[in-house]
Amino acid sequence: MQKLIVIAGPTAVGKSAVALELAKQRQGEIVSADSVQVYRGLDIGSAKPSAAERALIPHHLLDIRDPQDTYTAADFQADARTAIKQIHQRGKIPILVGGTGLYLRAVVWGFAFSESGINPELRNKLRKLAEMEGPEYLHRQLKAVDPESAHKLHPNDLRRVIRALEVYAQNRRPISEQVQKTPTQPVYDAAQFVLTRSRESLYRRIEARVDAMLEAGLIREVQTLLAKGVPPETKAMQSLGYKQIVAYLTGRLTLPEAVEQIKRETRRFAKRQLTWFRKEKEMQWLNIDGMTVKQVVEKISTALAGNY
Repeated sequence: MQKLIVIAGPTAVGKSAVALELAKQRQGEIVSADSVQVYRGLDIGSAKPSAAERALIPHHLLDIRDPQDTYTAADFQADARTAIKQIHQRGKIPILVGGTGLYLRAVVWGFAFSESGINPELRNKLRKLAEMEGPEYLHRQLKAVDPESAHKLHPNDLRRVIRALEVYAQNRRPISEQVQKTPTQPVYDAAQFVLTRSRESLYRRIEARVDAMLEAGLIREVQTLLAKGVPPETKAMQSLGYKQIVAYLTGRLTLPEAVEQIKRETRRFAKRQLTWFRKEKEMQWLNIDGMTVKQVVEKISTALAGNY
């Protein structure tokens, strides 16, 4: 079983700096598990590693899609598996780093995704049905063809209800079969760490990061993307930070309102990330308040001793 180190945690906790130092000490290469960093041109708002950092340590799965593209967890799983395999072939240790919990789970646990792709026409039809008949109507349809998924999904979770109906419509097999086919044990020999801080410390870092992104040119970055013809409704431009700046540039928010909304929604996002990670198996939690990057890496290295 191939070895894998996972560095997870909420946004702004300090994952990137720790992963970079760990990679230097362990002859590792970094695989980004971030759902926004995959997009070209979304650099500042996604806190993408700098050119200097990428020159120091090889990074994978950055800038691999145009902002207009839809990139899914299934896409990431396939790309990450390829990257991890190639890193091992070079005799290096892959370090999977990020805060997108589903991406991490998809890789470590080998989640069995449906082979059905995205069907925009069908999705649009289902959305219109929901608008006309209400979300309960689609939920009843799902209950008729996939009662297991319907039981797990609230009628108002429209995105997932539509996806479940989309999968069934394309292959006449319920999306709930994914769970049945997913391995019950990790597919990698993974050492997984979640970095945490006190709420006060994390929130201060989030606010400082948002201020730094604005100072670094986040507004200009969004203006450039829009000028290049990237539609504001794309998945990439609806991500945290970009969505609020688009709203500012189109007059729907003032700049102070947009900034406050980014900070508030980032705090909420970090809370959701921590909730997700608490449900994950096999993860070791490290509170890194008051520790230097090297001290954190030393603690991780102690936990890895004899195995990596």
